[in-house]
Amino acid sequence: MMTKSIRSLFAALTLGCVGLAHAQLSVEIVGAGANRIPVAVTDFPGERIVSQALTSVIRSDLNFSGLFRLVDPGTTAIPEDATISYGDWKGRGADALAVGQVLPSADGRYETRFRLYDIQKQAQLGNGSLLHSSSQLRSTGHRIADFIYEKLTGVPGVFSTRIAYVVKRPGRYELQIADADGGNAQVAFASSEPIISPAWAPDGNRIAYVSFQTKKPVVYVHDLAAGRRYVAANFKGSNSAPTWSPDGQRIALVLTKDGNSQLYLINADGSGITRLASSSGIDTEPTFSPDGQSIYFTSDRGGSPQIYRIATTGGAAQRVTFQGNYNTTPRISPDGKSMAYVARNSGRFQVAVMDLASQQTQILTDSSKDESPSYAPNGRMIVYATEIGGRGVLAAVSSDGRVKLKMPSTGGDVREPAWGPFAK
Repeated sequence: MMTKSIRSLFAALTLGCVGLAHAQLSVEIVGAGANRIPVAVTDFPGERIVSQALTSVIRSDLNFSGLFRLVDPGTTAIPEDATISYGDWKGRGADALAVGQVLPSADGRYETRFRLYDIQKQAQLGNGSLLHSSSQLRSTGHRIADFIYEKLTGVPGVFSTRIAYVVKRPGRYELQIADADGGNAQVAFASSEPIISPAWAPDGNRIAYVSFQTKKPVVYVHDLAAGRRYVAANFKGSNSAPTWSPDGQRIALVLTKDGNSQLYLINADGSGITRLASSSGIDTEPTFSPDGQSIYFTSDRGGSPQIYRIATTGGAAQRVTFQGNYNTTPRISPDGKSMAYVARNSGRFQVAVMDLASQQTQILTDSSKDESPSYAPNGRMIVYATEIGGRGVLAAVSSDGRVKLKMPSTGGDVREPAWGPFAK
């Protein structure tokens, strides 16, 4: 008969595995299969349920990044301090090997130790040790996958980051926060009235969004850890489309208090409002450049929706998009070199990306009702909302268009994703 503590652990792990089952992604790789790095992740010695939960997260993360091809590691669990037979793993087709083990800690938690090897060079690439509880298996697996990703690509992994999005259900709207793979979704705020435009603060602890709970659009800032929120903008008319400055001190947003939808800047606490631009048209969907010097936005000031750029100190706005007669929702890559946006292409609304230096553009998606693109903090992926079977779902595409993911279903109509920053 199981003891109470073992039953509790088993229940926690079972729930975690159920979460994983719901978090399965579908992946399509276009023209990149031959370039994927073959990696083996062995079973970790230790408590079987704990080990399996960890390694399943690691393997899933690596597989669905589209950059790795998982090599069958066999059924033998290999401890992290074992002597590696490089020739054997080379014969299996692995270029890299991850091993580890899960040890019970004196305080009732677990210590997971892991090592990564370069099979071709017969060298260790790095190792680590993480203390965690049974409820932190997913986050621990994500952190190990991030470690592997960065060691093998030279780019920080984003598996430990989170995404925010809005789910519409009958009579209910939910602001949900989930792991980057769509798993472990939690409701941060719910209302019978619409919620739109979630935007992460750079610290990853706050989200600004628009709620209609008072029957008009009002901008709120929500402290996720404390579960508290405050009104950041509730001026006459509409308050919408908040976005944070890179230093987290200011918010750009759209107000109609003086007439048309126009761009304004306020401090994060709602003080110090400044009008940024003036036009006879509608200016909306602002987003900061990574250096904080410019704001990109959508405007119909030229007759059709196009993307413009203006200095955060004000002045004349410059048009950025010229190809096509409908381009909206600009989002700048973390390195400031590219811009993702939504373009109308032969009647289809698709995610596109522009090289800001050359103005060369590329359509990344093959769907027809895409919206709300948002870069991962390493710039390698873009999450967006699209429509399948008349219902909103989340999807992601690599910034070069070669990897396409469909995120897990939440059972509701999903819109307006925002990819959060790296964990602090």
